[in-house]
Amino acid sequence: MQHFATEAETIFYKKPQPFTKWEKPDILSYALGATLYMPASMPNIVSIIQSRKYKELASLVIDLEDAVGDTELESCEAKLIGDISELYMLYSNKQLLPQELPLIFIRVRNIEQFRYLTAELGERQEVLTGYVFPKFTAAQGAIYFELLEQTIQQHQLTLYGMPILESHDVLYKESRMDALFAIKEVLQQYRQRVLNVRIGATDFCGIYGIRRRMDSTIYDISVIRDCFADIVNVLGREEDDFIISGPVWEYFSNQRVLKPELRVTPFSEKGALATRKALLDDCLDGLMKEVLMDRQNGILGKTVIHPSHIRVVHALYAISYEEYLDALSIVENNDGQKGVLKSHYANKMNEIKPHMRWAQRILRQAHVYGVYNESIDFASLLLNSEIGSSVCQCNN
Repeated sequence: MQHFATEAETIFYKKPQPFTKWEKPDILSYALGATLYMPASMPNIVSIIQSRKYKELASLVIDLEDAVGDTELESCEAKLIGDISELYMLYSNKQLLPQELPLIFIRVRNIEQFRYLTAELGERQEVLTGYVFPKFTAAQGAIYFELLEQTIQQHQLTLYGMPILESHDVLYKESRMDALFAIKEVLQQYRQRVLNVRIGATDFCGIYGIRRRMDSTIYDISVIRDCFADIVNVLGREEDDFIISGPVWEYFSNQRVLKPELRVTPFSEKGALATRKALLDDCLDGLMKEVLMDRQNGILGKTVIHPSHIRVVHALYAISYEEYLDALSIVENNDGQKGVLKSHYANKMNEIKPHMRWAQRILRQAHVYGVYNESIDFASLLLNSEIGSSVCQCNN
């Protein structure tokens, strides 16, 4: 996999680097990007992966939980086992090469199903990157990760777990901190198996009968924003450095009440007002604002439910030339000789100690998503991507 693998040389000062599921975890956790959820009932999962139907797709979750009805669960389990078996056969026969294999996860419904699937799939799990554990609690989480560890050792596999925080005890204020520190203890115990921690904001909102509008962000819902802050506070600390992934963006229609969020200027300067209009028509300006808010709050990675969202998210994850030079300067001057530096553009101060962790994160992100050339930004990358027709094409 490689983000923006076919882009023109003129876009990137530093091109995104390729990766596979065997990449070092501290890089792989950044590489997930926009993770596409697919219900296990979807009929063409294997062909989508084999044909690279969605060229931007780098990570996906095959969902056996909320996306699957109770009455179809048994048939979906059988179908998923068949799909993974077919992918493993293609992989074993070198019809699907390691560098062509996206990061594939299975979202299980419960511990019993997880135990069943790992036993049934056995060595065929080599084509998987891992599993997603829903409604994660400390008690259940310890069992999930112990079973994962047993599976890894038994079949000599590289697999990861991604817990989803979406339960009542994490959301409710009176139980939140105890729940988070108990979860943290489990995750620390299995640190090498935790690729990232995901937030299930849809479930959180559902507890209060709330649903964010397409022209707002999850940060506009105060009870959820409050919970996010505590999750980042407990799990995003320097000594732990868990990558925390943002919640699903669930819109791709064109019903709007509030004023669009996407400024005209970045597009008018490039003669790309049609691209801006297409983004607004597909209601992607709300997604873009939420991704920027995620990044500002220490959250990286996004669950998406439509292929048209992938490129938009990744375009916002690519690093600006200015950010890259700042981060590089901070890291390269970490020799004790100076404490503060004037930035390359002489528009800010870079303090080496306080900004060091930020700089390290920027450089990891730059490795995976690339660095824009000077005077280039996300609008240039989206200019020729046919965003406007992507929703219709992807639904065919």
